[in-house]
Formats: sequence, C-alpha cells, structure tokens
Amino acid sequence: MVNVPYSEIKSVSFVRDFDTPAEVERPVFLNRPKMEGLWIRFTFQDGEVMEGILPNNLLPVDPYGFSVIPPHPYSAQQRVFLPRLALLSVEVLGVVGSPLKRRKEKVAPEAQIGLFGE
Repeated sequence: MVNVPYSEIKSVSFVRDFDTPAEVERPVFLNRPKMEGLWIRFTFQDGEVMEGILPNNLLPVDPYGFSVIPPHPYSAQQRVFLPRLALLSVEVLGVVGSPLKRRKEKVAPEAQIGLFGE
C-alpha cells in the first residue's frame, strides 16, 4: 500500500476494466459535445489542459474537486476526479442541453382546403 499526499494527486481515473488495453486518451473534445451538461476546460498547475462534462446541477459539486466525464466516450475511463489543488483554472465553454432554451413547438398545419368546392 502506498500513501500519496493529496497535494501531489493530479487526477484519479475510474475505469471500466483493467484488462482493456490502454488507448491514447483524448484530453479535449473534437466537436461540441452531445452529452447534456456543462462543457468545462480545466487547466492544470503544470499547464496541461483537459476538457470534460459536469452535471448541469451544481449542488453536488465537491469542495475538494470535480468529478467529470472525459471527452473520449469509448475509452477505459468512465469518470475522472480532478482535485482543486491540481488546477490552475476552470472555464465553462458552453452549456449543452440547457433547460432554459425552449424548443420551438411544431406549428400544426392549417386545414387543407377542399377540392371541387367541398
């Protein structure tokens, strides 16, 4: 067993399976994410950048760090915990699927006119 001081932890990854071969993890989204939530960019103390999705509800945000969904959906990583001490900045890049943005209601087509004077 190894004890690592909290101040030296950069991230903790929660993985699906340890037998899955390690792929090159993509630290940022290639396009705007489709998953609902807050699209966030994290800058670490060492200058490295990572993006992820946070829930749109900020009540469960932990005072010790952030539990984010990483950009690569099919990798072994399911979630990543990022301690606040490891971060230099946290930026919101966008809100995906905001409940404030109402979708336009479909307008019902007008009644069709009758043929031959019906």
